[in-house]
Amino acid sequence: MSSPEIKAVAALDDDLRWRMYTFIRAERRPVTRDEAAASVGISRKLAAFHLDKLVDAGLLRAGYQAAGKVGRAPKVYEPTDVDIRVAIPQRQHDVLAEILLDAVVAKDVSDEAVKAAAQRGENLGTSERDKAKLGRLGAERALTVAEGVLTRYGFEPARESPTCVRLRNCPFHPLAAKAPDLVCAINQAFLNGLLDGLEAPSVRAVLEPAPGECCVRLRGD
Repeated sequence: MSSPEIKAVAALDDDLRWRMYTFIRAERRPVTRDEAAASVGISRKLAAFHLDKLVDAGLLRAGYQAAGKVGRAPKVYEPTDVDIRVAIPQRQHDVLAEILLDAVVAKDVSDEAVKAAAQRGENLGTSERDKAKLGRLGAERALTVAEGVLTRYGFEPARESPTCVRLRNCPFHPLAAKAPDLVCAINQAFLNGLLDGLEAPSVRAVLEPAPGECCVRLRGD
């Protein structure tokens, strides 16, 4: 494990910093010190101390918002693209994932991979449905349930409207950059499988790529 990873994890081992960091990630725009302070109920001065710690750890980057004709430009913060993974002892799941991806592409078995993803998603959805003893799901309720599941899987869902959920993070990003068409198809199949398992036919996973986000959104009728 490299020292930057240890430093980043250590910086987040503080409730205030963690809450400010998650708030800034959720905002998807540069956030001022005043806004960060208000999000956790502390003073601007104390917020500045914690924010600078997050910058030092490589989790945030700082800049200055364009000022108007009067006054000083406020300092703002936004997340970096850092990818922090910690395992003791160290594991290399990403290497295996890349090997398997290469094999799928080389052997032209993309259809089988997409089918497997759909089945995996359906199994997950069925399990969630059974655990929660869900009844009939309309679009809005189905999206709420899906949000809870996808939060645990790192998609960072955000409700864009009552019948649309935006997925702000792609958990498969390194692989998607290597084989975007295949990985996005697998991702879409997995999410539609999840919805099938939840028995939510009024909601579908549709491809709507956006920079810095997942390629899929969930849309209801």
